[in-house]
Amino acid sequence: MSFGSFEGEGVPRLNAEINTTPLVDVMLVLLVVFILTAPLLVQGIPVNLPQVSAAPLPSPAQVVELGVRADGSLFWNENPLSPTHLQATLMDAAQRQPQPEIRIRADAETPYRHLARVMAAAQSANLNRIGFLTQPEPKP
Repeated sequence: MSFGSFEGEGVPRLNAEINTTPLVDVMLVLLVVFILTAPLLVQGIPVNLPQVSAAPLPSPAQVVELGVRADGSLFWNENPLSPTHLQATLMDAAQRQPQPEIRIRADAETPYRHLARVMAAAQSANLNRIGFLTQPEPKP
């Protein structure tokens, strides 16, 4: 008894080659479609737009960083600011149009009394755009 293959005289041999003719046909059809549609993508449709008179958009508000250290010292855009001049500086900023956005940057060890003093001064100056800058926690 011997072991042999299934290939005999009556069994056709399998062809392991890929038939690329359908692939070429599909690619040629896609090429013709793209050639026909490409000029349509470049040209626009003429539209008669209405003429209106609208007010221009307001310019974006200036951003002011107000730094507060743990010892209570203040910084206006990284320039030292004495606590006695804080109220006058905030009043001057409130008079600008548009009002600047005040971003408070405080040390992690800053006592709340210093932040409360700054927020109360901003509120009494009628500043309504106040935010806090923080650092994200480092990922483990």
